[in-house]
Order: sequence, then C-alpha cells, then structure tokens
Amino acid sequence: MARDLIIAMDAGTSVIKALVFDLKGQQLADASRPNSYTTGSGGAVEQDMARTWTDSVAVLAELTGKVTGLKERAAVLAITGQGDGTWLMDKDGNPTAPAWLWLDSRAAGIVHEMDAKGVRQKMYARTGCGLNACNSSSQLAWMQRHTPEILARSATANHCKDWLYFGLTGAHVTDVTEGVFTFGDFRSRDYVPEILDWMGIADQRHLLPEMVDGTRTTHPLQAGAAKATGLPEGLPVSLGSVDVACTALGAGLYEPGRQVGATIIGSTSMHMRLEARAEDLKLAPEPSGYTMAFPVPDAVSRMQSNMAATLNIDWIVDVARDAARALGHEVARKDALLALDSRVLDAKPGVEIYHPYIHEAGERGPFFNADARAQFIGLSQKTSFIDLVRTVYDGLVLAARDCYSAIGGAPSEIRIAGGAARSKALKTLLASGLGVPVRESTREEAGAAGTAMMAAVAIGAEPDMASAVKTWVTPCLGGTVQPDPALQKRYDELFPIYVKTRKMMPEIWADLTRARTKA
Repeated sequence: MARDLIIAMDAGTSVIKALVFDLKGQQLADASRPNSYTTGSGGAVEQDMARTWTDSVAVLAELTGKVTGLKERAAVLAITGQGDGTWLMDKDGNPTAPAWLWLDSRAAGIVHEMDAKGVRQKMYARTGCGLNACNSSSQLAWMQRHTPEILARSATANHCKDWLYFGLTGAHVTDVTEGVFTFGDFRSRDYVPEILDWMGIADQRHLLPEMVDGTRTTHPLQAGAAKATGLPEGLPVSLGSVDVACTALGAGLYEPGRQVGATIIGSTSMHMRLEARAEDLKLAPEPSGYTMAFPVPDAVSRMQSNMAATLNIDWIVDVARDAARALGHEVARKDALLALDSRVLDAKPGVEIYHPYIHEAGERGPFFNADARAQFIGLSQKTSFIDLVRTVYDGLVLAARDCYSAIGGAPSEIRIAGGAARSKALKTLLASGLGVPVRESTREEAGAAGTAMMAAVAIGAEPDMASAVKTWVTPCLGGTVQPDPALQKRYDELFPIYVKTRKMMPEIWADLTRARTKA
C-alpha cells in the first residue's frame, strides 16, 4: 500500500489537534482534545506536561481509528505547537516541573532589569527578538534566582512541540526557529553562547537542546509511541517550526516573487512580513517583536504580536451577556457574538479609542509592558453599547497597524488566518486600517498545514517549499477585501492619537499595578 498520507499535529494552548492530509494538501480527517492550563500568583500560567503528552497520544490514536489503513499509508508525522515558555525534563525524559507557558508573566521584572542594563538591546541585535516574559531565557533567569532546585534536576529546557517530539522519537532537540529567536543569531541560525552570559544563566548552558531543521531532518517513531498511537514504528517524524511560523506558511506568507504579509488573529495575534535574505533585514531601533528563521533557506519573518486579540472581543461579548442575564435573559456566547459582529459595520466610526491590552500579562508588541491594560478613551453620553463594540474592533485594527509600523509597514497584501478571519466586519476594517487588500485563506488549520508542508519537503514529496506552496497554499486563497476609502481616511486620523495616548500611559499603568498589589 502506498505511503501517501501526512499526519500533522498542532498542540495549541487550548486545543490539541491532529489532521490527516493527502500529498495534494487535501484534509481528510481530524481529531482534537481540549488542552488546559492553570493560573497562579505572581502571573504564573502553567500546564501539566504529562497530561499534554497523554492527550496528544490519545488524539493520534483517535485519528488512527478514523482513517482506514492509516498505519499502512502514513508517510510522515509532523509536529508543531504553542511557542515560547519553558518545558523542563530530567535526563530520563521526565518533567521536573509544570511547563511555564507563553502567558506566564513572572519574569517581567527580569525583562525590565535586563532592559535597564542594556542587555535587552544587545540580545535584540543578535536574536532580532525583543526579550519579554514569554521567553525561555527570562524564565530560566527567574528560576535560577527563585527555584534553583528545579534547574538542578533538569537536563533539557524544551518547548511544547519539543516535549511531544521527544516522547515520539526520543530525540532531545528543538527547531531552528524557536532556538534562534531565544538564544541565537537569526543570520547564522546558530546559538550565541554570550546571550546566556548576558542573562546571568551561563550555568544553564547544558539545558539548550540541539537545533534541527524539520524540512531536512526526521527521526523515527519509537516502539512505545507507535504502540500507543497505532502508527507504524520507524515512521519518519518531522519537527516543525513554532506554530505561528507554521501558520504563516500555511496561510500564504511565502510566495516567491511577491512580498505579502500575514496576520493571524486568534486569542493572541501575529502580524508578519517576510524578508527573503536575512542579511538584508534592518531591525527597528526599539527592541520588540520577533525575528524568526523561516522554513525557507536564508529567509526570515519579522513578527509583532499583540498579547490579546479575540480575547478583547470575547470580553465585550461577555459583558453583553452579563447585562442580558441581569435583565433575565440568557444568551449563548456564540449567538451573542454573531449578533454583535453583524452590527459592527452599521456603527459609525467615532472619535472613541480602545487600547486592546485586556490580558493580565500586559502587552508585548510593538512594545513590552507587563503593566499595560485595556482602556477606552473619548466616551460620552452619546456612546452606545454597539459603539463600544465597534471601538473594540477598531482597537484591534489600530493595534495591527501599530505592529506593522514597527516592521516596515504593511506590504501590498495581507493574508489573514485564525478564528477571527471569518468575521466579515473585521476583514473590512483591517483592510481599511492597513490601507491594503486583505485575503483570507480558506485553509481552516493553517498551522497543521504549514508543518505538513515542512514534512512533505523533508521526505521528498515536494522538491522545495516553493513547490509546496503551489500545491498546498495557492488553491486555498480566497478573494480579497478592499479598503473602504472613507474608513481608511478615518483610521489615518485616529492612528496618531492611538499611539500618542498609549505612549502616555506607562506611569499610570505602573500606579494601577501598585494599587492592585495593595488591594
């Protein structure tokens, strides 16, 4: 029987998904299971590593049961997952602590300290990444100060996908993308040992795993993992790039001969431009965002990320549901979201401004501030509730523009992916706010598709990524949403005010943080 199917797993923060694709990129089946994390004092956000592994195995086993002959037809298994964070294990491969997620803000003080010392700027010149509390480097520095006993019994510092890859293959590795933006140089795609010295964690050098390129390297599926999942022992396993890079690839960030952008709007959001040659990239003066080695030789993607995107919409929708409940009406979130989204474009854009820093971890793009919080500005008694909803949407658009401004501006076209990509209102507003057409990818699971594309190149099913794009991406690109000239003019007027007001807020945010601490 022909080995003509690719299995791709995307272990996200809230959902673990596995899909089966044929070699033409057609999705044939999927399985998923909710993921979960816990929050604690001081900004702690942790995940049970053992449960994540168990759930991932269960999802793969479910998929095996759904597709007849999958064991005989599987050509490769590809893995991606949530980025940043720190997943520690000992020499035997056992977790030494719960995983620290990208949402964890305990290391925010470390980041501010490194910024004051000039370390953040020095790191930025090499990694292209603005050090933040999400990064393993700052989290390891916090652990070394406060929980050194955990590090003492740890042998490897992984990320989510690396942990799953180890369970499947026994290989202690990470991907080039994540290894470089945390501890390396985006030009050479190698580790920079001095970074650990600058961070004061030189003694933890042994924790850094070997970096591999999932378009070139695979490892065989181990016997135990094969038995648990129902997949064949020895099946090639490819370690994909971090999920946002895979999603960008699957959504269409790479198109030879054109410079396009990609925006992923989910709980958080990423805004990206591709640079074909790393040596041609000129970093912005202020250290922020990410520069990620892209799964194409010499190419890098420049990224800015809002800590919270649809979390802001969820919040305003839940405010509406709470109000309805108080008046004796129970409304499901899905129904409330559909009703409000359909009315957003009917609301006239006003002079109100919303900064969408709703997550308690603050903001990381295009600036880092763990104290940052969401705020409405310019409300009056004429402001209706639907005006507030519209202002939240506008805030996401202005935040996207803020991010693109930090990486050279929006290119000629933006490809959009993520859950919010299905919102007609948001696509129309985003096109107008950025001043360029927005094109949706009809590929619902772009992250899984991106890691599958990498695996297809690794096993020779595609000769290179340019060929894979023609097979997997181009057929899924939908029509474009053009900017509305009147809205574009309005956003041009509001954007300088949006930036000016958020730059005036840090002292007030800090005061509010101190007040919350005393409460």
